[in-house]
Parts: sequence; C-alpha cells; structure tokens
Amino acid sequence: MSSDKTETTKTAANAADGSTTHFGFKTVAESEKASMVRGVFNSVADRYDVMNDFMSAGVHRLWKDSLINSLNPRANMRLLDVAGGTGDIAFRFLDASEGGEVTVCDINAEMLRVGKHRAEEQGYAGRAEFVCGDAQKLPFEDCSMDAYTIAFGIRNVTRIHEALAEAYRVLKPGGRFLCLEFSPVVVPILQKAYDSYSFNVIPKMGGIITKDEDSYQYLVESIRRFPVPDKFAAMISDAGFSRVGYRTMSAGVVALHTGVRI
Repeated sequence: MSSDKTETTKTAANAADGSTTHFGFKTVAESEKASMVRGVFNSVADRYDVMNDFMSAGVHRLWKDSLINSLNPRANMRLLDVAGGTGDIAFRFLDASEGGEVTVCDINAEMLRVGKHRAEEQGYAGRAEFVCGDAQKLPFEDCSMDAYTIAFGIRNVTRIHEALAEAYRVLKPGGRFLCLEFSPVVVPILQKAYDSYSFNVIPKMGGIITKDEDSYQYLVESIRRFPVPDKFAAMISDAGFSRVGYRTMSAGVVALHTGVRI
C-alpha cells in the first residue's frame, strides 16, 4: 500500500472514532497534534519575539499592552499566563502590579528556556516562575489564581473546550479570564490584502528570520481554523464564565476576549 493510501486509511480510522483534529489545514490524529505544535515552537523559540516584531510591524506590543490595560492589575495579584513561554505578557503584568507574582505555564520547554533567561536578565526572576504544563491539564489547584491570560496560544490547543474548562477551574471566584487571539476575518475591504500578506509574505519572512518557513505556514493556517469571535465568545460562556465579551483591534486582525468566574 502506498504511503498516501496508508495515511488516508489512518485518517479515516481516526475520523470514525472522533479522534481527529486540525494542524493548520491538515487533518491529524488528536494524539499527534501536541507534539507537532511542540515541534513548531522548538524550532522558532529563539527568534519568536523578533519574528513577532517583524510580521506585525511592532503592533503586537500594542495589542499586549491593551490586554494588560484591560486586566488593570492590582497590587499583590497572582496571574497565570498560559502559553506565554517567552514572558511578553508576564513581564508587562509585573511592571503594572506592585508586589504581583506570575506563573508562566507553557507546554514547550524551549519557549520557557527563553522566558527564564529573559526574566533573569531583566530582573523579574524573583516574581516569576516558569512551569512546563498542558493548558488542558493545568498542574495547579482549584481556585488558586486571581487572573488567567493567554495570548496567541489557545488556537494551538488540541481541545479548546478543555483548556477553557481548566481556566475556569483554577480561577478564584471573581477571577478574570483574558484571551488575545488572531481572528480569521477582518473588515471586508482589507480581507484580500490580509490573506495575501498572511499566505505570501509571513511564511517567507519566517524562513528568513527563523530559518523555518513551514512553521509560519502552519501558524497562518491555524488562524483560519480558529473560530470567529462570536463563536469563540460562545465557547467561553459554555465553559461557565460570566460577563463574557470581546473587542477587536487593528481592523479585526485580533480580538481580546474577556470573562469572569462568578
């Protein structure tokens, strides 16, 4: 049997028991996705933040600042930042919260390595801990966090509904959930240009800056597979959160989703 036929047979078998998911535009077994995503970020970890600056022309910094402004950190707050290995959200939070502490939880050890190094260099090490863990099975106690943030990470999770349930579980009553994520749709007048830039420029840019074009092809495709903001907001509500809402930025390129555990 040819390799193509073998792959087709495997995909059909996985589909029959409901265990397939997407990896970009590919259909893969659920059991394979986490390791495939891990491979993407292992490859680009050291140049990840540099690439973010180039592909967004630095605007990602404003989006992250907006998340922190919406959180409005108070003194001595405890934040869980998921999928934030390099520390971009964590360090912004620490700057804004007097006496605050942050736990960065990421499934990717290479991203955490970069974050730990940055924390040591920039003087955050005493207030930040870095934990390798899965968003779907967080290694933290119930009702232990004041806030939960995840920026540009939830679309890489195999079972998004499980990650949302875990976010709800670890938050204290009154705790806030904030998720910054790309949207698959922008204002109609810009959609064609947005798609052209995404598919024709970003992967090639990734190849030059990180030496890995394929990983950025996946990341572009993963945005198109992520739910539109209204649908994702409904998923957040289904997980038990109250006061669910979102606002889009940069003509719809990203959405900031919020919710509260009552």
